[in-house]
Parts: sequence; structure tokens; C-alpha cells
Amino acid sequence: MKHFNPTKYELQSLCCGMHFPDKNWELQCPQPHPQSLIRAIYENRQIQLHPEHTGLYAFSDWLPVERILEGSGAPVTYRSQGLAGLLGMEQLYITFNGYWPERGAWMKSGSFKECEAFSVCARKNSSKGVMVVASAGNTARAFARVCSQNRIPLLLCVPLDNIQALWFEGPLDACVRLIACEKGGDYFDAIHLSNLAVELDGFFPEGGAKNVARRDGMGTTVLSAVTTIGKIPEYYFQAIGSGTGAIAAWEANLRFLEDGRFGANKMKLMLSQNTPFLPIKEAWDQRSPVMLPIDDEKARKQVDEINAKVLSNRKPPYAIKGGLFDALSDAGGAILAATNEEAEKAAQLFLQLEGNDLEPAAAVAVASLIQAVTEKWIDPKSVVMLNITGGGIEKFKRENRVQYLVPELIFPLNADPQEVKRQIAGMFQ
Repeated sequence: MKHFNPTKYELQSLCCGMHFPDKNWELQCPQPHPQSLIRAIYENRQIQLHPEHTGLYAFSDWLPVERILEGSGAPVTYRSQGLAGLLGMEQLYITFNGYWPERGAWMKSGSFKECEAFSVCARKNSSKGVMVVASAGNTARAFARVCSQNRIPLLLCVPLDNIQALWFEGPLDACVRLIACEKGGDYFDAIHLSNLAVELDGFFPEGGAKNVARRDGMGTTVLSAVTTIGKIPEYYFQAIGSGTGAIAAWEANLRFLEDGRFGANKMKLMLSQNTPFLPIKEAWDQRSPVMLPIDDEKARKQVDEINAKVLSNRKPPYAIKGGLFDALSDAGGAILAATNEEAEKAAQLFLQLEGNDLEPAAAVAVASLIQAVTEKWIDPKSVVMLNITGGGIEKFKRENRVQYLVPELIFPLNADPQEVKRQIAGMFQ
């Protein structure tokens, strides 16, 4: 492996503008301000690609990392012919995250969550303990793969209904452990378990949207697109659960504006959710700066109905300073909606016209693109980036024998918090 110099950066609070060093897994401003995201400010304001580094780390100028981990893949951007031809689009660029060796895509989990995991796990962290990750499925699969390969202690918290997403090409290292909330629970319930776990000594939160490494890892999709196209796209399409990927895209766009070599425009964020679970769309359509109230049981029922389970976040980073509301307000755009049937049809079209299978969330994004073009919401001559956040999973499963991770503990939704913590602590003794 080539020698790697840790990326030089500092952190900035989006609440007060304060700059401070990343001493150890900082997730918020050190000052007692209202909730706000922090952002990485990189020494290299003009990005240089590093092909000498493998996979994701070619983009290390704009990743808050101190080392390179083995086994990463990177987003691959190419100009569409098939789907673009069907839609009459002249400049449709597809950024593919997943498994597609024929196009140079080697994410063996089939999801852009690997971009997060390889960035987060390479970030500076002097803590000795167990990282805790809550997930609706794809994030857990990606973090499990990366942590297993690099022997990083990890506790995963996943809804039992989503457990089929935890497939792997081989056995995982014992450093990776899994717990679940019972059937009928959703991502919000998994987050509740993770919050209890991090109250224990020796456990620390991965951080979700608050972790700059997670957002900037996701942002490599935009780094791939812009450096391939040679300019900032006019529109950015992606399906969202938490919206963290869209925040990351906006932040990457802002860095390119400062870079100055790729244009002066902001991509309009064309984001989509899976009907009937539309909490972010409902809030944004009213231009509400906060999420609207939603009944827990109604939300769980809606989540049960959608195919794209990974889009089921009930508590997204929407209202927080620097969050999704701010991103949409600054860049412009819309939240679209696609039914299961529309997404399934879109996935079939993508397979037929582009040549690979799609993860359900990515199919929602394709369905929304089709809708936007058909309804003439965008000019077909525009430069468009379509972020395929997951694909090639069926292809990978055909070519490899996979096995599934089984939870060691399954907790009822109304489990006693102290009993949950006692049992989790016992797993690592």
C-alpha cells in the first residue's frame, strides 16, 4: 500500500461559526449552543484525486480520514444511453453505488452505505470501545462488512423485520454483534435500542448525520459525478430516508463552489420517498422548518407497506441547523413520491436499459426521475445526476454464496430500559 498522510482539516460549528480541531470523534460544537451540525473544513480547497489510493480513498482530500482501510469501492459515474434514450435526456449521468465489476463498481454490500462506513471507520478515534450503529438494513450490512474486515468492535441495532438485509459473502469476525427489536418495530425503535447502548461504559455512538465522516463519505457520490462530468450538475436525484445523503450532496456542492473550477451553480435537490411513508415530503411541501407530528402506530403501518424499508426514518436530521430543511432552502428542489408499483416498474426498466438490478430505494429515485421528465418538471437538456444508492445485489448473490447474520438478542418494543442495558453489557463481557 502507498504511504498515506492523514487528511488535514478542522471542524466548524454551523451554529456559531466556531472552528475547532477534531480531537476525538467530535459530533457537535463544544460550546453550549442549540442543536447544530458541524462541518469539516479541508486544507485543500481544490480537490485533487489520488488514484494511487484504492477505492474511496481516491477522494481523500475531502474525507476526514487518518488511514486507509482495505477493501473499499468507490462510486462510479457514467453517461447514460439506455434510460436517457427512453426519456429523451441529453445529459443524464448515473452515479452507481453497488456491485457492477463490468463498470468498475466493487461495493460488495451493494449499497453506498459503504462510502459512509469506510470513511467513518478511518476517521481519527482514540476511544477504545464498541461503536454502536442503528440501521434499517443497508447501513448495518456495510458497517458490519468494514468492521469485520478491520476488526473494529461493533454493535448493530436493527428492526427484526429488516433482518433479511444482513447478508454477507462469508462469516463475520466475532467483533461484530447484532441485536434487534421485535417484529412490528421499525428504524425508530432500533435507534431507541442504540441510544440505550451508548449510555453504557465502553460504548460510543457512530453519530449518524452528526458524524462529518459519514456525510463526507456519502458526498463522494457527488465528487465522482462532478470530476467525471467536469462540471456541477443542474439536478440531483436521490431517494431519501433520513436525507443525510442529500445534505452531503449539498455540502459537496458548496465545496466545489469554493474550488471554483467546476461552475458556480447549486444542484437542485430532487429527492424522493416511498408512498405512503412521506414524512419529509409532507413537511417540506408545507415549507415547515420542523417535522410534522406523526402517530407512532400510523408510521409503523406505513413503513410496513413500503418496499424500500431503508427509507423509513421517522426522526430525520431535517430541522437541525445545517440539516435537510436548510439544504433544500438554499439549493432549491422538491420532494417527490413513488409507489411500490412505480418503483418496481422503474427497476425493470433500469435492468433492461442499463443492465443491472436495483435496490428498492434506488428504484424509487429512478421512478421519480421518470415522473419529473414525464411531467416536464425538468428540461431534458439539463445536466442531471442520478444517484443510484444501491444496486447489483441480485447479481452479487448469483455470483456468490451468501449467509445471514442472526441477532443474538431480540427485544420487545416496550422492553425495560435497564434490562436492555444489562443484557447488552453482558454480550461484551
